[in-house]
Amino acid sequence: MTPACNHRSNCRLCGSASLTKVFSLTPTPPANAFVSKENLDTPQPSSPLKLYFCETCFHLQLLDVIDPNDLFRSYIYVSSTSPNFVKHFKDYANTLIRRFRLKAGDTTIDIGSNDGVFLKFFQKKKLNVLGIDPAQSIANKANNNGIETWPEFFDQNCADRIIKQKGLVSLVTANNVFAHIDDLSEIATSIRSLLKPDGVFVFEVSYLVDIYEKTLFDTIYHEHLSYHSVQPLAMFFKSKNMELFSAERIPTHGGSLRGMVQIAGGPHKSDGSVESLITHEKKLSLDKLKTWDRFSEKINNRRNILVDLLSRLKKEGKTIAGYGAPAKATTLMYHFNIGPDIIDFIVDDAPLKQGLYSPGLHIPILSSPALYIKKPDYVVLLAWNYAQQIKDDHQTYLNDGGHFIQPLPDVRVY
Repeated sequence: MTPACNHRSNCRLCGSASLTKVFSLTPTPPANAFVSKENLDTPQPSSPLKLYFCETCFHLQLLDVIDPNDLFRSYIYVSSTSPNFVKHFKDYANTLIRRFRLKAGDTTIDIGSNDGVFLKFFQKKKLNVLGIDPAQSIANKANNNGIETWPEFFDQNCADRIIKQKGLVSLVTANNVFAHIDDLSEIATSIRSLLKPDGVFVFEVSYLVDIYEKTLFDTIYHEHLSYHSVQPLAMFFKSKNMELFSAERIPTHGGSLRGMVQIAGGPHKSDGSVESLITHEKKLSLDKLKTWDRFSEKINNRRNILVDLLSRLKKEGKTIAGYGAPAKATTLMYHFNIGPDIIDFIVDDAPLKQGLYSPGLHIPILSSPALYIKKPDYVVLLAWNYAQQIKDDHQTYLNDGGHFIQPLPDVRVY
């Protein structure tokens, strides 16, 4: 079945119709549409991955929008399977508690809360917490673990119910979610309605500067409708009577942005970081159409280097596997034409993915002991942002003569 896909005609940040297609990646099925063995014969049609540049506010985005019910209701990514991410969320929560002097009894709402791994650190400090997440099975897991979670999409109706049941809140967060939403205008208005006068909205998203500088094109897939930079976001929040008063670069996902937003006229003073990052974005010419022509050339260069390496290894009779089955692996494998003729199997540490097959290409997903049973000569680190953790966890594989290949930001062989 083809996922329901609509094509919007205006910028999702400023509403402008002055949009120009800057490049296209190879169409793919939804990047997290893993398949059971019983459904291998069911076709998985692909949808376009075309990037458009807004010539009014300079926002980069997909305009082909797959129905979020098809993408998120049966979501199987669970944040707490990554020790690095658990530590990140712990440090992140403590930072927000200190910076905004949050105290026992204050309420925090997490949009796209997954299994509640972030909220539990607020709960430990006696804050009231509520998660909102449409993935029903994962929301049920969070509820079973003591993190109240509503299994639904966040919108104004949801916000109204929260206000009625919980009152206005001190903190709203959305981590790796603000790029997933088509109607950002409604979401921003709904968040604003939730906040106390001194309340704060904090979000983390993949940062366009890192995507551009490091050629992280594989973060482009259907769940990620927006590729955020500070300049368009500052204008967007201002149009919603809100203020982006702080913006910080952080290392997650190869490079992300943490933004802090308040109601216009709120008590939190700008720390100069927003202006500083906008200056850097302008130096990179992210607000120029020609920049994205060069980006497409950089992607092709990475493809040539990696594909030449893998083709040579296969000709030499080497066996190759993959490590990690994140959504971005779907984009990378499709656009670089790396399929089951190259990669025999993929190892992933998430139990929910093990025993399934990768979207469209149907490469089997196995647990990590397969590295030592099947002993592939080379393993492509599809989850390249966890390269160091994977190398540390599997030093025995390396000591036994195995090799890891990191495809991005640069091709490296360990």
